[in-house]
Amino acid sequence: MAAGLGRPARWFWIVTVVLLLWQAIGVYSFYEHVAHGPAAMGAVPSDYDRSLYASLPGWYVWIYGIATWGALASGVALALRRRYAVPLAGISLAATILMFGWMFAATDLIAVKGVWTTYFPALIIIVGIVTLWFARRVQARGWIV
Repeated sequence: MAAGLGRPARWFWIVTVVLLLWQAIGVYSFYEHVAHGPAAMGAVPSDYDRSLYASLPGWYVWIYGIATWGALASGVALALRRRYAVPLAGISLAATILMFGWMFAATDLIAVKGVWTTYFPALIIIVGIVTLWFARRVQARGWIV
């Protein structure tokens, strides 16, 4: 089947499903954070981890929710081929950058745990950037309206 004229290529659906799975994992992580608190960190969180969790500002959980639920909403919009996937991906990315930016700038997390603690958040931000790029690209092709 030829792509174009509003009909997405097969790779569109593959990328969209992969993004939806990734985004669903993010929402699950958010749920664990809200529902289980420090216990979501595993069987043996350190005193530092418990202290860091307890010191999170009230707005942090809201930004976390916007980041994860916004990403999932963007993925659903992509699957439904709706153009609001683009602003949702942008909002999610902005919230993700704010969330991790604050975490690394306002706490001593890197000094205590090491620079490796930035690797997974960097991956999350990269996936957010790719999601926004992808949504813009498929919108330009007319695959989302």
